[in-house]
Amino acid sequence: MYGFWIGPAPYRDTGSGMTIKTMAFILGKKLKMTQIWKGDEVVPVTVVVAEPNKISLVRTKERDGYEAVQVAAGKKKREARNKGQVTWDMGGVKTGDVITVEAFKEGDVVRVSGITKGRGFQGVVKRHGFSGGPKTHGQKNRYRAPGSIGSTAFQRVVPGRRMAGRMGSDRVTVKNLRIAGVDKEKNLLFIKGAVPGARGGMLEISKT
Repeated sequence: MYGFWIGPAPYRDTGSGMTIKTMAFILGKKLKMTQIWKGDEVVPVTVVVAEPNKISLVRTKERDGYEAVQVAAGKKKREARNKGQVTWDMGGVKTGDVITVEAFKEGDVVRVSGITKGRGFQGVVKRHGFSGGPKTHGQKNRYRAPGSIGSTAFQRVVPGRRMAGRMGSDRVTVKNLRIAGVDKEKNLLFIKGAVPGARGGMLEISKT
């Protein structure tokens, strides 16, 4: 079985505000950013290689309390839950099924999740976009300082104050990206725009 689901229609309206649609979820590695031509237009794309994934586990409401599938790409495993106003059709999905890039086509709107690049320990200017202090009136070596961090009334630092600290290595999801092309022979997806993470990072790609 190639792709998550084979059926007569990609969408089905239940009449209760819930939309049932075909399911497509795959794990891939970010290769690079490049550009491709679409007619006379140059389209910036991220190239993702998505080798065939195998469904290693199917969760059901009766047994697990929720619907989801767990897919494996090599030693990496991820779980995709079935939730929200747009619900996936789980009919026919079983353990051992194989998912390939054929589950996607040009023009599909997808959601991409990944781990951002680690930036290490950073100050408030880079981490939070502070403008820094004035560069006149006796300022010396404090252009990028955070300024006052306390309050006179409280006489303590308020929780949640934006300060220097570790930056990056966070899970980020980018929505409403489009598939600009699919290379079935090389297992490549061309996603219009930028996606989270460094080259070689694992990405979760799902239809919305």
